[in-house]
Amino acid sequence: MANHKATKKDVRQSAKRNERNRYYGKTTRNAIRDIKAINEKNAASDKMPSVVAMIDKLAKRGTIHKNKAANLKRKLALKINALAK
Repeated sequence: MANHKATKKDVRQSAKRNERNRYYGKTTRNAIRDIKAINEKNAASDKMPSVVAMIDKLAKRGTIHKNKAANLKRKLALKINALAK
């Protein structure tokens, strides 16, 4: 690492961003896991908008790719629609 003030600041900033991205990513993964564990269609449908919003925010921030976000949302929707047929 270079001994420039700007470089040291960049290291601090990237560490902070990395920690924040890890937190939001883990929180979203936990929410996805929880919604997959629900066996009632109504309960899962009620939680779906909040989980979709979390996934969209991750894609908007660049934490995950937009196609990964689309795939996650699609898989969740398919799982919820398959419940209680």
